[in-house]
Amino acid sequence: MKPGLLMTTLGMAMAMCLAAGAANAKALVYCLEGSPENFNPALTTTNTSLDASRHVFDQLVEFERGTTNLIPGLAESWEFSDGGKTVTFHLRKGVKFGAVKDFTPTRDFNADDVLFSFNRQLKADHPYHMVTGGKFDTFNDMDMGKIIQSIEKKDDYTVVFHLSEPNAPFMANLAMDFASIGSAEYADALTKKGTPEVIDQVPVGTGPYSFVAYQKDTVIRFKARPDYFRGKPAIDDYIISIVPDPTVRFAKLKAGECTLMGFPRPSDLPEMEKDKNLQVMHQAGLNVAYWTFNEQKKPFDDVRVRRALIMAIDKAAIIRDVYGNTGQAAKNPIPPTIWSYNDDVKDYPYDTEKAKALLKEAGVTTPLDIDLWYMPVQRPYNPNPKRIGEMMQADLSKIGVNAKLVTYEWGEYRKRLQQGEAMTGQLGWTGDNGDPDNFFFLLGCNAARDGGQNIARFCDNGYEGMLQKARQSTDKEERAQLYEQMQTIAHDQAVWFTIAHSVVYEIAKANLTGYKISPLGRHEFAGADLK
Repeated sequence: MKPGLLMTTLGMAMAMCLAAGAANAKALVYCLEGSPENFNPALTTTNTSLDASRHVFDQLVEFERGTTNLIPGLAESWEFSDGGKTVTFHLRKGVKFGAVKDFTPTRDFNADDVLFSFNRQLKADHPYHMVTGGKFDTFNDMDMGKIIQSIEKKDDYTVVFHLSEPNAPFMANLAMDFASIGSAEYADALTKKGTPEVIDQVPVGTGPYSFVAYQKDTVIRFKARPDYFRGKPAIDDYIISIVPDPTVRFAKLKAGECTLMGFPRPSDLPEMEKDKNLQVMHQAGLNVAYWTFNEQKKPFDDVRVRRALIMAIDKAAIIRDVYGNTGQAAKNPIPPTIWSYNDDVKDYPYDTEKAKALLKEAGVTTPLDIDLWYMPVQRPYNPNPKRIGEMMQADLSKIGVNAKLVTYEWGEYRKRLQQGEAMTGQLGWTGDNGDPDNFFFLLGCNAARDGGQNIARFCDNGYEGMLQKARQSTDKEERAQLYEQMQTIAHDQAVWFTIAHSVVYEIAKANLTGYKISPLGRHEFAGADLK
């Protein structure tokens, strides 16, 4: 038996055994497209990792399931003072933490847990700051370390955030996964055992499910919590089966070995829609797929070169061949489904001769050798990164550019890309909170550091000034005008070759009820059930 087939067979067997072990319990198996990097939502930005941990945690404020509406979470209420620079949270009482194999909590959630979870990211001298390398990408790239001056514990159930300035997206940001609340008591227990690193691999939180086990690259298992403060979930066992291949995911779904799968091949959708045992869910994605250039590497420091490569790519062919009816050509860093979208921006045309002329004008001699990194996994915004890379490679050859296709395992790919190793690379983004700032920060100067999510290394003073001004403004119209100008700057500077905004499809067994597809790319099952 081939090694790849052996691992697939073992994974299927493991998922079936776990489901069978549930006996009279209700078990949901979600086929996930990739393995998690860790189990701490503050340390990752990809849904492959977030889906593997978010069920364990809650935040102070949360998104109403299936929407971007904010609702109370671990904080029952809050109020602003000092012109929006002070936020006081009143915490929920009687909230229990889940238990894991080697730890059983002895106290309820309180203010100490809030301080631990945020100060770990905020303070470089915090004992847990560097436990897993201190790479809190979302917290850092969104300037949360500058926005939050300090966090004060008034009493066990009152926490005050002191901000350096009013910040319009602050509350929406706190509902994101990076703001998940962990257990300070658990951290203390691990410190005493001399195993602090376990905190990011065996998670403990207040969420609807407790972590049970992880077999690397194969299966993850969670158990519903009877003492969850919102009530025990109807689904007893939540199982993640890791299945990178969309064809295999579909086969497992039809065989009853998966309850839900994401990111089907567009060509499989007609067959899925005809199957009465399946339900096909979809909605416009809050996302963008892009290909970008590292502006710290020549010749990509020249805007004419970036424009040339953009104009060399036949975007319409990519949409037609890869996305079909599931994608819309992109021209801005934000999707048209989000407020402040600038429809007046005119996309670069596909023009091979103009592209050649721009390269010549920039003094670039051909053939020019570059690398073109493509993602090893499907994403909500990109159903086939390799195929898109191959199409780009063919188009670029027509203007004398030889693109070498490069990829790595997903976690390694992102790490190397964010460290600035690539000349050019594919990536994308699904919005975390419905606020435009959640897209525009990706081109901010703070995110252009090594390890940051601004892989273009783009840093423009005009753009940055508008980004900061929009964050401080509470006037939505003023913010929209600033964001519209920022889209013009991103276009004129040819920062990204914006590829597409996709329609997100999720396919489930017909007996899954109460599940809501999320505009934020989340998979949440606490409100779902199985008939």
